[in-house]
Amino acid sequence: MVKGFKDFIARGNVVDLAVAVVIGAAFAMVISAIVDGLITPLIAAIFGEPDLTSVATFEVNGAVFSLGLVLDALFNFLAVAAAIYFLVVVPLNKLAERRKRGEAAPDEPVSPTEIQLLTEIRDALEVRKQP
Repeated sequence: MVKGFKDFIARGNVVDLAVAVVIGAAFAMVISAIVDGLITPLIAAIFGEPDLTSVATFEVNGAVFSLGLVLDALFNFLAVAAAIYFLVVVPLNKLAERRKRGEAAPDEPVSPTEIQLLTEIRDALEVRKQP
């Protein structure tokens, strides 16, 4: 039973999942800082309120309704989704497209094909034969 647990933990997908959770938590903190430090004050300045949660708040028979609270949650969701899409999904899709087409990634060195290497060897041998 211990060996099975050890194999389960050592499997790549469990380690990848753990790394993804840690990176996701760190990424969420970065997005929260951007939203809280830059975007929310900008929107709050437009609406004249300290944050979005107090925008369009009204009371009916003692019940408090807050459209700003819904807007704040929606905006946070859209900010995180946009950041993940543009910073993670788009670059990975472009990399996958290049790999499908057989192109090397920008940082991968392009290696010659077998035919190119054999042609270079042949040409080098012909140059040596000539007096």
